[in-house]
Amino acid sequence: MLDPSLCERPASQWLAVKSTLYQWLMIPSLVVLVCVALVFLPWIIPFLRELRWRRLFIRLGILLCAFYLIATFPLTTAIIKKGLWAFVPNDPGTTNADAIVILGRGPKFRPSRVEVAAELWKSQRAPLIFASGAGDGQEIVEELKAQGIPGDALDEEHCSRTTKENALFTASVLQPRGVERILLVTDPPHMLRSVLTFRNLGFEVIPHPSTFPNHLPRRKKAILVFYESMGLLSYGLQGRLLPRDFITQHQNSPVAKLENSSQLESQNSKSVVTGDRSYSREQA
Repeated sequence: MLDPSLCERPASQWLAVKSTLYQWLMIPSLVVLVCVALVFLPWIIPFLRELRWRRLFIRLGILLCAFYLIATFPLTTAIIKKGLWAFVPNDPGTTNADAIVILGRGPKFRPSRVEVAAELWKSQRAPLIFASGAGDGQEIVEELKAQGIPGDALDEEHCSRTTKENALFTASVLQPRGVERILLVTDPPHMLRSVLTFRNLGFEVIPHPSTFPNHLPRRKKAILVFYESMGLLSYGLQGRLLPRDFITQHQNSPVAKLENSSQLESQNSKSVVTGDRSYSREQA
């Protein structure tokens, strides 16, 4: 049972800044506007008219534009995308799991995730579908019900705001039920970070990617791919991809306490509680 207070936590300042930055990068016209503003700001504000300030702001404007263009250039995107996917194992399609876990990323990405999860469940790859993500968990469950998936095969949590919390809160709900092997559904750029994070929490993970929305503009796809590469680097530097024994920071926070308790629960969980339907977990 997930602590309801976790859903009511105020967002951290870093999370708010990161979200704002991500939304800003998704609008090219705003990026160009900031670049132009940096170049011309010294001519508008009197105390910035000194030569050293003019040079600094002009260089910042040029560097920002160059960085944005390089990050969203098709060749750059293709290289990063290939790198993010190169280390993700393929789903052989012959190994069953204890649960299908869907990670949310907002309304535009939801339909393809729901379609993939419903297909996996109907193929009897797993008896349970679990949706994770603030603003997505409950909505995904409702869309799956609309596709004919019974309510007793569905569960969700709608408190997680990050990939780490996706894994942590999912573990706190599923591992006490004996869920060890999961089919993980998310988009390809997000998959590597997600697989490593869920493994960090003790899951055996079978990646099964969903597709990008067809109507998503190329530049937004490029920003998303670049964002995920930075997210992977950030998680690596913070030790979030290391074995759980290495995670010792913030021991007094509610999230850390939940993380510690989930480790103990997972060690004592061996049987899978799945309702009336039974599934074998066959190795490929």
